[in-house]
Amino acid sequence: MRTLLVTGTGGAGRTTLAAATALADARRGARVLLLTTESGAPETVLGTPLGAAAPTEIAPRLHARRIDSADRFRQEFLAFQERAGAALDMFGAAPLDEDELTELPGSEAFALLHALRAAHASGDWDTVVVDMPPAAETIRQLALPAQVRRYLRRLLPPERQAARALRPVLAQLAGVPMPAQKLYEAAERWEHELAAVQRVIDAPGTAVRLVTEAGPVAAANLCTLRAGLALYGRRVDAVLVNRLLPTGSADPFLAALSGSQQTALKALRDEFPEVPVHEVPHLGRDPRGVDELDALLDGPAVGAAPAADAAPADAAPRPPLPDTDPWTVEDRRATDGVLLWRVPLPGADREGLGLVRRGDEIVVTVGRFRRIRTLPSALRRCTVSGAGLRDGVLDIRFTPDPGLWPKDH
Repeated sequence: MRTLLVTGTGGAGRTTLAAATALADARRGARVLLLTTESGAPETVLGTPLGAAAPTEIAPRLHARRIDSADRFRQEFLAFQERAGAALDMFGAAPLDEDELTELPGSEAFALLHALRAAHASGDWDTVVVDMPPAAETIRQLALPAQVRRYLRRLLPPERQAARALRPVLAQLAGVPMPAQKLYEAAERWEHELAAVQRVIDAPGTAVRLVTEAGPVAAANLCTLRAGLALYGRRVDAVLVNRLLPTGSADPFLAALSGSQQTALKALRDEFPEVPVHEVPHLGRDPRGVDELDALLDGPAVGAAPAADAAPADAAPRPPLPDTDPWTVEDRRATDGVLLWRVPLPGADREGLGLVRRGDEIVVTVGRFRRIRTLPSALRRCTVSGAGLRDGVLDIRFTPDPGLWPKDH
């Protein structure tokens, strides 16, 4: 299964191009599901009301579903409240009724990730296209499963299995009841769910598709966002440059706008040399319905159409990449006496880069984004002796600690 996570700069038209991408794959014979948490805009683009309970058929082999994050939040909260009933009773808490629950900020992210995992588990689709939020939010959202799993392991470590057996004794000694078994079962259920979501996000068939307009500000923002995606190992499979005006206009105003767009387009191609950058023409209107989405992909609504093999939302299957960790360890003990942990960070700059080691973990900061990684076993027996960023790759140097490094190595 392929998963395309369509995101980009705010207002660039990612919902429209997510729908166009899904339609293009369906036209080629794939069974496609389009997922969105937005209300209003997707229905307008697709020309069909979307249901939340089940996918709605949009065109042959194309279905779409609007995720009801508020309903998902209520279901999860009530289930947790039931499992934690004994602990809540201990604190004298009054349970909340369903009709007084209001969705909390952040619940939309978990609802979308749950829907993505469920779509994969169903086996009903060849391609899942997800209309993601703006790119900065998407990066944080895709990092959620790993971050929450880390918190769970710290708060409820594996050693809790032994603690369970001692709970009756501890309760008797303390004179108060210990947390209910259902709390631990809930944590295990969350761990299982988050691990399944993580497998989908990390799968070789999952990629990010970036949508942007051709302007200097949008192009600069995209470079920063690219570094954030690289920090978490997210693969960008294409950049869609939306609403391009035709070149060669006799109108000085339109000619100036088009020239500015072409300058930004060239900068984007230079920034993403290894990624296809597709041009999406301005239709002169906002696309509405399947027919106009087809025109967006294939027809010259304004100016010359792109070549057929360079369709802006081209979703033709590509061979999957190997399922490998992009952070690689290079052994240079023989020449330099160090091990290198190589971290690809295209788009990053030195000013926004931070690096801290905490025990067996390393904390890497790129601008507003931060990732914590557990050190590979070999690097845990080393000290950090330096780091450098060159050609979009952060090299972290580790020197073996003589007191910890095996003598036969």
